Formats: sequence, structure tokens, C-alpha cells
Amino acid sequence: MGTEEELLFRNFQRLKRYIFDDEKVSTTTSREQQKTESSVEKCFDRFEQMMFTDPRLTQIFRLEHQYYMDAMLRRLPSNYECLDSSRAWCVYWILQAAQLLSFNFDDQTLDHVVQFLSKCRTPTGGFGGGPGQYAHLAPTYAAVNSLCIIGSEQAYRAIDRPTLVQFLFSVRDSDGSFRLHVDGETDVRGAYCAISCAKLLNLPEPVIKELFAGTGDWIAQCQTYEGGFGGAPGLEAHGGYTFCGIAGLALLNEADKCDRQALLKWTLRRQMRYEGGFQGRTNKLVDGCYSFWVGATIPITQATLSGVDKQMEHTLFDVEALQEYILLCCQKQSGGLIDKPGKPQDLYHTCYTLSGVSIAQHSECANSPQVLGDTINELLPTHPLFNVPPKSVAAARSHFSNSNDTEFSGKDSPSKEDSPSKEES
Repeated sequence: MGTEEELLFRNFQRLKRYIFDDEKVSTTTSREQQKTESSVEKCFDRFEQMMFTDPRLTQIFRLEHQYYMDAMLRRLPSNYECLDSSRAWCVYWILQAAQLLSFNFDDQTLDHVVQFLSKCRTPTGGFGGGPGQYAHLAPTYAAVNSLCIIGSEQAYRAIDRPTLVQFLFSVRDSDGSFRLHVDGETDVRGAYCAISCAKLLNLPEPVIKELFAGTGDWIAQCQTYEGGFGGAPGLEAHGGYTFCGIAGLALLNEADKCDRQALLKWTLRRQMRYEGGFQGRTNKLVDGCYSFWVGATIPITQATLSGVDKQMEHTLFDVEALQEYILLCCQKQSGGLIDKPGKPQDLYHTCYTLSGVSIAQHSECANSPQVLGDTINELLPTHPLFNVPPKSVAAARSHFSNSNDTEFSGKDSPSKEDSPSKEES
């Protein structure tokens, strides 16, 4: 396995002392927590009863997950009709999860994916959730990540950086915040998606400087008294928004603008003592997707506190317990991963639970991954700031660095006034 110390499953009988005690005051919240813990307890009990007779219980169902993603990429079932505006996201979730499992689609399939995403690109520069849809920062992030994961010349050509920059300026507000689309809502997701796209595509530094002037200060205002980040200033701290906040600040090299000690304390409190997974907010239930949103926030925050030149010696969250929760409670035997026991599998949770496992395994040292269970459980690493493979980040930034002179040479960076108006789009 390559680790100095073998990771072990916890003693589930001893863990029972951490089961929630409502102190004889039953509320809707306490009942939901008890119900969730009961479903997790059944998974733990089943593992204890069968661990010596069924070795697959300690394994990631790699082949089943691969079959699931392959089938979903080729044809989405009818119940995904409600996600028609998120088809670019579906592509990203599949490609990212497949990469983590070392599963590669054939070139013809990937060419078809590039063709589809090209149809999602709008004349105003960003990507919509599907062909012919309005440009939006969230599917733009998903499409850019997907095309960089594919990493072919055709994929890179599908990204028109000059018009994308125009789109980014068109959704930027004067205080440095970003709307998710023209005349849309403002929240920290928009800021992160814009920063991530700009950095992954290696936009020229003068463009970066103008585009994100004031953005770090605005993001810092989203940090709450608890320590996490809300979607906008004054809103409740939330795991997903917290990731967007600290990842955005880290990409801008402005992490010192937030209270990182308070952030670290808030994120560490999100790991559930009994279940082992993370919750997304105070007094909420465990959810597999926060394995990444909160799980990645912790090493990002630690890294910004440690300094660029120092290797992080120890991840502060319990990487064994997190992998344990996903292995025993979040896998469907038919393929795909889930939020919590009793829920159906979906692409979103498949992507972010596996991404969380990768973070847990590789956050300390890529040369010595911390893998729980069977040795086949080792996943490929993911970049904690972008959530795409590190090799894809390096390849994309190198490719677009070579294009900066031809695409932006002699051009002033477009201001919001130069961007397409609502009427033009």
C-alpha cells in the first residue's frame, strides 16, 4: 500500500458511545440525526458480521462505478431530465470520477464530448448548461474543467479565451464580486468559478489583476462569526461556499485576508464523530459530497498557514474515518455513490465522494498515500483547488501560456464596458 502505518477500520462497538443523545428533548433535527445514525449503524454492523467472509466489503467497487459512469455518459436516464440545464456539470462529474478511478474513455467518445461542450459555448463567451442555453459561470467552470481533463488539442480549441474573458467582465460587479450570469444573483460560487477558470486557463497577469481587483476583499467579507463562509456577506456558513471562499482566496494568493484559524476550527468540527463523514453546516446531517467540499478545505487552509515552501506534515482531519464512511455507507453495489444510506446514487455524489477519498489519501504526501482497506482502493490524486487531476492543471496552464502572446498580444484587457450587453447577448 505504500504507507508507513496501515490504516485500520475503527472499533464500531466503542464508537457507539458517540451516538447522538437528545437528552430526552426530541426535535425534528434530533430525530433526523438519530434516523441517519441508525442507518449508518446498520452498515457498520453488517461490515463487522461479514468482514471475514466477504472481502469486497473493504473495497471500492471500481468496476461497477466504471460501468455506471460509462452508461451515464452515453445516455442519461429520464429522471435526469430535470438537470437539462446542468448537462455540462454531468459531463464534468463523470470525467472527474472516471479519472480518479483510472478509467479512460476511448478517443471517439471524448471527441463526441468535446463536440457537445462546443455546442454549449455561447457567442458571448461563457458556456451554458446545454446547447442554446444562457451563459452561466457554473457550467462554464464545469465545461472548462471537463475540456482540460480531456486535454486534447480539439478540447483546448473548444475554449475561446478572449470571448471568455469578455464574459467574465460582463458578470463582474464593481466591488469585485461576480454574478452567476448577466443580471443574475451574486454569491461566492460565482467568484470561485471565475477565478478557477482564469487560473486554469492561465490568463495573462494584467487581465487577472484587473478582473479580480477587490474580489479577495469581497470574498473575505463572506466569512461568518463561526469561521466558515456563507454564500454572500451576512449569510450562514456552509461547506460548499466555504470551499469556494478559501479556494478562491488561495488561487489569488490572498488567503491571509480571512481568519484561517477560525476557518480551520469550523471545518474540523464538521466531521461527525460517529459516522466519520462531514456535515455541511452546524446541526445538519452527514453528506457524502462534503467529503470533498469540507475535506479539501482543511488541507488548503493548512497549506496557506504552513507556507508555500513547507510540506504539510499531518492532515488534521480523520482520513481513516472519512474513507470508512464512504466505503461502507456510500457505495451502491450496482455502481455509483450516494449521500448517505438509503439514498439513490447520482453523478454529483459519485464525483465528490470519490474526490473526497482522493483528498484523504493524498493530502499529506502523494508518494505515500493513506489508503484504508484493500490496496485497490487507492485513487489517483486530485488538485484540491480545481478538483481536476494535477497533470491536467499542469498541461492546461502550459498549453495556454504558449497562446498568451497570440491571443492577447497588443490588446488591452476588456473592461465591463467593452463586454457584450444584455441586449447584444
